[in-house]
Amino acid sequence: MQSDCKSPVALILFNRPEVTERVFAAIRAARPPRLFLIADGPRPNVPSDTARCAAAREVVEKVDWSCQVWRKFAESNLGLRRNVSEGLDWVFAETEEAIVLEDDCLPDPSFFPFCDELLERYHDDANVGMICGTNLAPREIAADDGASYYFSRYCYIWGWATWRRAWQCYDREMKEWPSLGKNGWLKEKVATSTAINFWRRHFDDGYEQHPDGLNTWDIQLVFAFWRHQMRSIVPRENLVRNLGIGADATHTKQPRRRAEQSNGFLKFPLQHPARQAAYEKADRHMQAKVFEALTPWQRIYWKLQLPFPIWTVRRTRRWLGNALGAK
Repeated sequence: MQSDCKSPVALILFNRPEVTERVFAAIRAARPPRLFLIADGPRPNVPSDTARCAAAREVVEKVDWSCQVWRKFAESNLGLRRNVSEGLDWVFAETEEAIVLEDDCLPDPSFFPFCDELLERYHDDANVGMICGTNLAPREIAADDGASYYFSRYCYIWGWATWRRAWQCYDREMKEWPSLGKNGWLKEKVATSTAINFWRRHFDDGYEQHPDGLNTWDIQLVFAFWRHQMRSIVPRENLVRNLGIGADATHTKQPRRRAEQSNGFLKFPLQHPARQAAYEKADRHMQAKVFEALTPWQRIYWKLQLPFPIWTVRRTRRWLGNALGAK
């Protein structure tokens, strides 16, 4: 029988009551002692948002276990970047640590005790910044040491956990990026010229916050981790299934094979790795085969190292889509 989750859980939701209900059912089964609910408001130009946002919020009111519930429900639409970053600022002003789930991230039951144990184990280790629930690397890449998890330089946010001490390093404006970006800092973080170009373009986009750019918050998280030399923990098995991949998603519209499969699970007691160094084999695979190569056009764009900002590419793709659709 699954034991109750010991850590607070933060759930980020918006306008998808169907997937929210499935993820909330997993949280309900885990019975965390504290629940933080972060909900963005309806977009003014999308009439259906009002009813759908209300329906999603109604789902998470079905708390029938002993639990302290905190709510941060936006009346108007803040957008993904502000809603998540301000919401987590609010969470970590109230608690030292938390498990974070979005409304389309369905965790395996073993995800909660995995986070519980490692939140306690690495509570005071400044080198460890987060515990991830997602592992998108093929199983054949898994380390042969039998450990239940490995360390990575990357941040996987489809179900994760962290501490106040790590979140306090987060800077939504990335104020230090212009100076660091000019002095070869990225060469210390990633090995190939393609990877350097990839992260330079993403950090530029996160810093500039252009209206046509990526309205996201996780690029800033990667920057904070690298700036403060933190690593993440990645489970040997993928413990979180992303239910929201597809045309209606904000960013993740292309399938990622292991993310859409049924969750794996971890056996307990956990087997801890002997070293905290990043597992380079898995990190290299994720950079080259996932980050840079989700679609054929993305693979070409990153390999050519074209000098165009991300926002210009997004605007051009939208214009071409509209032009072709009008014919």
